[in-house]
Amino acid sequence: MGQFRFGLTSGDIDYRLADRGGQPAAEWTWEGMDEMDPCTGRGWAVLADDELHGMIFFHQGDESGFVAKRAKAQEARKRK
Repeated sequence: MGQFRFGLTSGDIDYRLADRGGQPAAEWTWEGMDEMDPCTGRGWAVLADDELHGMIFFHQGDESGFVAKRAKAQEARKRK
C-alpha cells in the first residue's frame, strides 16, 4: 500500500513487486481523485540507476510516462 501525487491527481495504491524485461519493477492499481472527481487506474515503474521510469494510466482515459528522482536530504526537509 502507498500513496502518490501526480499533477492534480492523488490516490492510494496497491502494488506488487514484479520483473519487467529482466529489471526489478513495481506494478500497481490505484484509486483516488483528479480535480475533485473520483478516478481509478493502474501503473508500473522500473528502477534504472537512481531514477524510477514508468507509466500511469487512468481507467478509460489518459496515460502518461514519468521519471521520478530521489530528493536530496536537504530538499526533502524543506518540503515538510
